[in-house]
Amino acid sequence: MSHEAVLLEICVEDVGGIDAARLGGADRIELCSALAIGGLTPSAALVDHAVASGLPVHAMVRPRQGDFVYDAATLDLMVAEIGHLRAMGVAGVVVGATHADGAPDRDALARLRDAAHGLRIVLHRAIDLAPDPIAAVTVAVRLGYDAVLSSGGAASAPAGAATLAAMVAEARGRIEMIAGAGVRPDTVAALIRDTGVGTVHASAAATRDWGDARIAAFGFAAGPSRSTDAAAVRALAGAIASRHG
Repeated sequence: MSHEAVLLEICVEDVGGIDAARLGGADRIELCSALAIGGLTPSAALVDHAVASGLPVHAMVRPRQGDFVYDAATLDLMVAEIGHLRAMGVAGVVVGATHADGAPDRDALARLRDAAHGLRIVLHRAIDLAPDPIAAVTVAVRLGYDAVLSSGGAASAPAGAATLAAMVAEARGRIEMIAGAGVRPDTVAALIRDTGVGTVHASAAATRDWGDARIAAFGFAAGPSRSTDAAAVRALAGAIASRHG
């Protein structure tokens, strides 16, 4: 895989991020809100802006922060969200559902797959909670998912590279493997080489202070301001393109 084209997916949460991903040379957007807590379902207006960018858009379908153990009412909501996202023209949706022990919830994932018919469907980093992420790849394949986003069960993809490589081997080309978390221009070439993934996923974000201590103190933000940076996207794209040089 290391000598084949590798796609760059940038996760974004606002209008500026969409534009920065496009200007920086991203191949695809994962669109979310609230990236500070791992990403939630984006707003309708933001989806419209992302689709208008011309980049393929995979939209997050995650109704709340925290774990991925969902009751029937929450799954109903997720199914409805998928329908709305399809109508707005996204290329795919990004979902996950687990049991309390972190194992994939096959029934919930099958229901989300059925709701997504006609769209690409991605199993997100909920797979990193699985007792056996490698075996969970085959679960995703058998359920008919198109892609898996993973850090190899670690806090970052570089740290989980060995498990990611085993997941890629388990996939055997049957499903797109996406490596995400902690992917930077100085780590991406080695990550691709060591794992064989065909797609890398990054935020390419610059951080800054809000300039007003009350923003955090009043609970208006979960941390510092993070904004997708076109130069960082461009650096990632360049590192991917030049990794054989």
